[in-house]
Order: sequence, then structure tokens, then C-alpha cells
Amino acid sequence: MHRPDPFDAKCPTRQVLDRIGDRWAVLILISLEQRTMRFNELRRRIEAISQKMLSQTLKSLERDGLVNRKVFATVPVTVEYSLTPLGRTLSQTVHALTLWAETHIGEVAQAQQRYDQGEAAPETATTPPR
Repeated sequence: MHRPDPFDAKCPTRQVLDRIGDRWAVLILISLEQRTMRFNELRRRIEAISQKMLSQTLKSLERDGLVNRKVFATVPVTVEYSLTPLGRTLSQTVHALTLWAETHIGEVAQAQQRYDQGEAAPETATTPPR
């Protein structure tokens, strides 16, 4: 068996990376890391996500074994979503990315402002040409 190559478009690991690199998937994973939630709770929690996109993303995460969907026979039907054990292992990584973003948002905002103003980044400006 050969080693997975995420740079190969046909590699299954690429599909997984595409899924977890999706902004909606990341926000859903972060939300479900805290607790089990119903569909409309997730929709209210994640601003600007459409009902269709939330539904599609939850189905994809469920298919990948990251999210569990539990249906209760009530009127109307109640559906709850939670992380699977596999999803919990991924949520730890996503949580680390979230902490990185929260810690470095100021630096990123400054870099964006410099870029938008046409200025070079400090490291680039002092690097001698090759």
C-alpha cells in the first residue's frame, strides 16, 4: 500500500482535508465540541449560514463519521447532533487552530492592512535578494 498523497486530487486524504478546511464545517465542529445541539440551535449559533448549507455540511460530516445524528419521534420531529469519538479527536485540532486565530488576529489584521496599503511585510523588506 502506498502512502497517501494529499496533493493528488484523487487521494481520499484530500477529500477529508477539503471537508475540514471548510469554514462551515469548522464552525459546526467548534459548536458541537461544547455540547449536543439541535439543528436550529446550530443555525442560530453560526451567523450567516443558510439552512441548506447547514444541512449539507452536517450530512457530509455525518457521512465522514465526525457527527452523529439522533432523531426523536416527537411532533414535530426532534433531531440532535453531536460529535462522534472520531469527531472529538478532530475537534481538538480545530480548537488549537481557533486558539491560534484568537491569539494572532491582531497580527493578521496588521499584515492585511499593510498589504492593502501596498507595503511589504517587515520580514520581506529586510530580506536581501537572492
